[in-house]
Amino acid sequence: MKKIIIIAEAGVNHCGKLSIAKKMIDAAKKFGADYIKFQTFNPDLLSTRNAKLAKYQQNNTKFFNQYSMLKKLSLTEEVTKKIFNYCKKKKIGFLSTAFDLQSAKFLLKFKMDYAKIPSGEITNFPLIKFLAKNHKKIILSTGMSNLKEINWAIKILVKNNIKRRDITILHCTSAYPAPIDELNLNGIKYLKKKLKLEIGYSDHTTSILTPIIATSLGAVLIEKHFTLNKKYRGPDHKSSIDEGEFLEVVNGINYVKQALGSFIKKSTKSEDKNKKIVRKSIYAYEPIKKGERFTHKNLITLRPDDGISSMFWESVIGKKAKKNFSKHELIKT
Repeated sequence: MKKIIIIAEAGVNHCGKLSIAKKMIDAAKKFGADYIKFQTFNPDLLSTRNAKLAKYQQNNTKFFNQYSMLKKLSLTEEVTKKIFNYCKKKKIGFLSTAFDLQSAKFLLKFKMDYAKIPSGEITNFPLIKFLAKNHKKIILSTGMSNLKEINWAIKILVKNNIKRRDITILHCTSAYPAPIDELNLNGIKYLKKKLKLEIGYSDHTTSILTPIIATSLGAVLIEKHFTLNKKYRGPDHKSSIDEGEFLEVVNGINYVKQALGSFIKKSTKSEDKNKKIVRKSIYAYEPIKKGERFTHKNLITLRPDDGISSMFWESVIGKKAKKNFSKHELIKT
C-alpha cells in the first residue's frame, strides 16, 4: 500500500500569533505529520464588511461578522515567511491554502508541493484557473458540493494543464464539528469509482477514529484540524483535536496501512512457520500389517503435517501398505 500523506491542519488555530504557529509546527513534527497547513487570505478580498458568521463561528468567537474575525486571524506576508522558514528548519512540509488571487500569487514563492482548493472555493473559477496554471499538483476539497460541481472543477484544472493523476480529491463534510450521521464515509469509495482519481479525506469531526476509518476505505491523504488548546477562543478550536489525539491518529493510520496489506490471498511468513505444526498428515489409527489395505477405519489425520497431507486422504484409501505400521505411525506409500 502506498504511503498515506498526513496533513496537520493548523488553519487559523494559531490565533493570529506567530508564537502559537511555531508551537503548532513543533507539535506537528513531533506527532509525525508530513505537512502542516495554514491559511493565507486578505480579509478585504475574501469577505464583505457585513458578511454574517456561521453558527459555529458565532458560538466560538466574540466577533460580530466574518470580516472582523478574518482581520484578527489573518497572517501578514512577513509572518507567513517566518512560518515557512521555521517549517524548513524543523524539516516538515509547509502548505497554505489561498482564499484569494493575491494570496495565491504570494504563495508561489514558497514552491509548495501542493496547492489546496478549499471546499468553499470549488466554484471559484478565477482562483481554480490560476492555481492550475501555476502548480503541478492540486488538492481539491469537496465539502458542500455534488458530483456535477466536482467534475466542473476537475474540467477547469485539466483544461489549464493539470494532469488528472496530479489531482487528489478530498471527501469532506463542511460542518464544524461534522455530525457523524452526515460523514458518509462511503463517499470515498464512491468518488474513487466515479472519478478514477486519488481520493483523500478532510476530517472535521472531533474523533480520532474517523480518519483511521477513512484510511481503511482507501483514502490516500488525511487532513485533520488540530489545536494546542481546545479552550482557545476561535472558530475551529472546538472542532479540532489536540496534539496527543493527533499522535493516536497517526499511529492508527500507520496500523491500518500495515494491516490492509495487499490484494493477494496467500500464506504469510509467520503462517508458514506454523503450517506443519497445526496442519495434519495421514497416520495409522491402529496397527496395520504389510499388504493390508488402507481404509477409513485404520487411518486417522493427526498433527504435525510431516508426511502425506490430509488433503490427499481419498488417494491413499484403498492402497496396500508396503510395510507394517504401528499405531499413530506416519503413513508413507
